[in-house]
Amino acid sequence: MKKLEIQQLTTLDRLIHEPARLMIVALLYTVENADFLFLQRETGLSKGNLSIHLSKLEQAGYVQIEKTYRGKLPLTLCTLTETGREAFQNYRQRLIYLVSATGNNDVPPALNLAPAE
Repeated sequence: MKKLEIQQLTTLDRLIHEPARLMIVALLYTVENADFLFLQRETGLSKGNLSIHLSKLEQAGYVQIEKTYRGKLPLTLCTLTETGREAFQNYRQRLIYLVSATGNNDVPPALNLAPAE
């Protein structure tokens, strides 16, 4: 990797690059919206931790949070905004470029991310 290419790492969106927020944004990218409990279950984050990360994403304009009710039960719905979608697409494109710039074009047929039993 050339010096100029390695310096491109600094152009990654640091807000999204943080692992917990990356999980949240990646999940929201694949759905129209998701409720707080779904995000908590899927990410494994505590309520407080998830809430803090969602707040940071909301402040950046990446996530819209709507507090409502389903019947008499409170419901918090999270949606990735258009700005958030564009930021995630840009993040993915930059990451793909950086990985391809390493010169290793051997892509494994499938990546097994399942935990070992």
